[in-house]
Amino acid sequence: MKRIFVTGISTEVGKTMASAIIAEALEADYWKPIQAGELENTDSHKVAELISNAKTKIHKSAFELTSPMSPHAAAEVDAVEIVAHKIQEPETENHLVIEGAGGLLVPLNAEDTILDMIMPNYQVVVVSRHYLGSINHTLLTINWLQMKGYDVALIFSGDKNPHIENIILHKTGVSLIGRIEEEASFDKATIKKYADLFKGVLETL
Repeated sequence: MKRIFVTGISTEVGKTMASAIIAEALEADYWKPIQAGELENTDSHKVAELISNAKTKIHKSAFELTSPMSPHAAAEVDAVEIVAHKIQEPETENHLVIEGAGGLLVPLNAEDTILDMIMPNYQVVVVSRHYLGSINHTLLTINWLQMKGYDVALIFSGDKNPHIENIILHKTGVSLIGRIEEEASFDKATIKKYADLFKGVLETL
């Protein structure tokens, strides 16, 4: 069964929408190990509301932190300790989509980062959104993952920009899953549309 870890080049780049699309396309389970802030409307809640299939199961986060901050800081506020190797993947016989928090090197504590949560058997999907500096952020993220030996695929988020997209694909050589356009809103129908569009590529990962 596939284990797909979704990370982004920064915050607010579209990781949760991408995770919902992947989960819908593969009828996969969803798990966000660390949720910081918005506990009444978590990313898990959002994904659950966007999924149409009856197979996907939403697994409880290992840490639900009260402050919308970097996990290491939010954990300190809540007087808890996050240790990457102690975070246990939920048991499931289904595919599993795992959504990270923020970017790849966001700290969990003084030593560990999000990168330390990514197991060797995981396929990694990087979500890149276009903004000034996003080429650098995307190349740095993918470079770290490739140096660690991960198989990486890419989703672009937002309006098309060939100047940005072409140079990223040229320099990294990663597979492109597709682009999530700038939609007026995201609902079940929108997620299903992209799930159907990306399904073929996702099944080959």
